[in-house]
Amino acid sequence: MPPLPYLKSGRESMDRLVGIVQEMKRANIVAATPTYLHVEFRSALFRFVDDLEFVLEDSARLIHFRSASRTGYYDFGVNRSRIKEISDRYLRRTQNKD
Repeated sequence: MPPLPYLKSGRESMDRLVGIVQEMKRANIVAATPTYLHVEFRSALFRFVDDLEFVLEDSARLIHFRSASRTGYYDFGVNRSRIKEISDRYLRRTQNKD
C-alpha cells in the first residue's frame, strides 16, 4: 500500500492518526512522538499482538507505515485490512476537512 500524504503539517497528520487509532477496539498506543507512532493491537480470541508503526518523512511530506504480527506466519489478512481501514478513515477525513 502506498504511504499516506501529509495534511497541512506533520503534527496535524499525526494528531489525526492518533485520533483514529484511539477509536479502534483493542488498540494500545505504545509510543507517540511528533514523527513516530507505535500501536499494539490484540486479537479478541487468542490475544495475539500485532504491531503497527507510522513514521513521518518531512522532506517528502509522507507517512510510511508497517504492520506485522508478532506470532505466526499467516494472519488471514487482518493486518492489511486494519491498515486499509485506517488509511480510508484518514483519507476520508482529509477530503472532508481540507
